[in-house]
Amino acid sequence: MYARLSNNLIKEIKKQKREKSYLLFLDNLKIIKDALAIGLKPKYFLTYDENLITDNIKSLMDKDRIFLVDYKTIEQLSDSKTPQGVVCIIEYIPHILEKPKTNFLVIDGLQDPGNVGSLIRTAAACGFNYVYLIDSVKITNLKLIRSSVGTIFNVRVFELSRETFIEKIKEWHLKLLKADMNGTNIFEFNINEQIGVVIGNEGQGVSKEISNLCSHSISIPMKNNVESLNAAISGSIIMYEISKNDFEKLL
Repeated sequence: MYARLSNNLIKEIKKQKREKSYLLFLDNLKIIKDALAIGLKPKYFLTYDENLITDNIKSLMDKDRIFLVDYKTIEQLSDSKTPQGVVCIIEYIPHILEKPKTNFLVIDGLQDPGNVGSLIRTAAACGFNYVYLIDSVKITNLKLIRSSVGTIFNVRVFELSRETFIEKIKEWHLKLLKADMNGTNIFEFNINEQIGVVIGNEGQGVSKEISNLCSHSISIPMKNNVESLNAAISGSIIMYEISKNDFEKLL
């Protein structure tokens, strides 16, 4: 039998969610299992139905962290239109800023959580194990987490200001590339060194400050008078093309 969460504690949790603290409110069972599987420690696992507490979840967390609440509370803590009936609250500890050891993704001023989550998912799939979020949507955004399908737990994501990133990229002496209509065709572009792919805001593109740091510009050829692709698709094409040799080694 699991305890019921007190009304006072429920009010405190709702307050913390409104204040946008570094708490992840995970409402998808697969993502919750992925987060627990890598060792993240939940503060609370809430559900209105004991049958949703699977054996896998029981094995990954302490029983005294599991509480029963009413369905209305689940709806209030979940950002999903159709909640799965669970909310797992985990404190997100930001990574300490560090120099990338692989190719890396730079997201410059992108506010759409769906696009950012999809980009992080592709970065993980392509081995771009470091992601730098510059003045962009918060990593704790639930839509971002859902769009990443939990891959934010598989790569190192850093939130930082544009000024800090510029300072660090100069200190680290790393190369950046950005998409540009007048750039080199991505399918004719060859690079055999570590590189960072910069994806900018869909309205304004990559900021001038970051553009000035890019040593390469590439373009994605398109037919039927299509002028552009959205940020997530563009970034995915670029990262996969840059990583193609790594995938060929796996065949």
